Amino acid sequence: MVEYVSQDGSRRHPVDVPIWRCPTTGQPVNLTPGDGLDPSDIDRDERSVWRYAKAIRVPATARVSLGEGLTPLVETAFGGGRPRIKCEYLAPSGSFKDRGMAVMVGYLKAHGVSEVMLDSSGNAAASLACYAAAAGLTARLLVPAYTSPAKVAQVRVYGAEVELVPGTRQDCAAAALRLAEEGLFYASHNWQPHFVEGTRTLAFEIWEQYRFAVPDNIVIPVGYGSNLLGCHQGFAELLKRGAIARMPRLFAAQPANVAALHAAFRAGSDTAVPIDARPTVAEGIATTKPVRVKENMAALRETGGGTVAVPEAAILPAMHALARKGFFVEPSSAVAGAGYASLIADGTIAADQETVIVLTGNGLKSADALVE
Repeated sequence: MVEYVSQDGSRRHPVDVPIWRCPTTGQPVNLTPGDGLDPSDIDRDERSVWRYAKAIRVPATARVSLGEGLTPLVETAFGGGRPRIKCEYLAPSGSFKDRGMAVMVGYLKAHGVSEVMLDSSGNAAASLACYAAAAGLTARLLVPAYTSPAKVAQVRVYGAEVELVPGTRQDCAAAALRLAEEGLFYASHNWQPHFVEGTRTLAFEIWEQYRFAVPDNIVIPVGYGSNLLGCHQGFAELLKRGAIARMPRLFAAQPANVAALHAAFRAGSDTAVPIDARPTVAEGIATTKPVRVKENMAALRETGGGTVAVPEAAILPAMHALARKGFFVEPSSAVAGAGYASLIADGTIAADQETVIVLTGNGLKSADALVE
């Protein structure tokens, strides 16, 4: 039986009533583990994340799709090695968030939710606005006042209501929580476990593109960590099923100016530790208080991976270096490229290992960063 499970495992709730946190403990909720896939389970005629429908716990009648998923995996010379670039920035709304939104919005619509609210640094807001429009839902999006104008314009053109919140990313999250307490459904990609249900498809897709094997390493730009969690859960399900022989090492790349998960990992903690946050050009992953620290730490430690903090001075050069290879991404995505180069330089990753760098957000979202 699929259930919601509170973060400490003390409470279980049925999934037939949409919730975004445990109503008794106030903690995040997770779904019980899935069963993974065999190659024969893939619907090869389906050109979206729903090709893995047998592993997605959402009714087929509730599917919402704009063709998300099946992004290219391209080998290139970069950062001292020959990684493969996973081009998630080519998703319908321009970011990897579309995997999670397609599944989450379908689930919410199937359960009668017609109006949703979310706080975001920009990409998740655009993705929810996009998929809410496709599903006929009303969306209210809260973003920090400093969010890239291109991202704000994108959210509005989908027909969603946008509120610019003064202050930090955390101030924006606090404003959303207040609205949630007033009764507006909080479709948070950081709290809602059906979002991670969708990001699991990244693991399935890399597995399929590697001809049902896995790379040695995956480097992911991380704020709250939904991509990291999706990869961990997806590959863990494949391992348990016997579809793969080992887990890839997962690495979380963060801007050094706002590296909350990096600080927790270095401290050996399963909870957030204080950090001295400073401004960063990587606004999309500037998260001071991540929600699922325990789950993120497990993803890193159980795979033998780790974290890398990227100096601010290295982010824009990495963005331009990726562009010179044909990969046009925003600074937040470039953090993964810079992180990979750092991990190569210090010997954590060998140049001849099979490594995937996940690039998550389109460069058109951050036009101000394009001037050298």
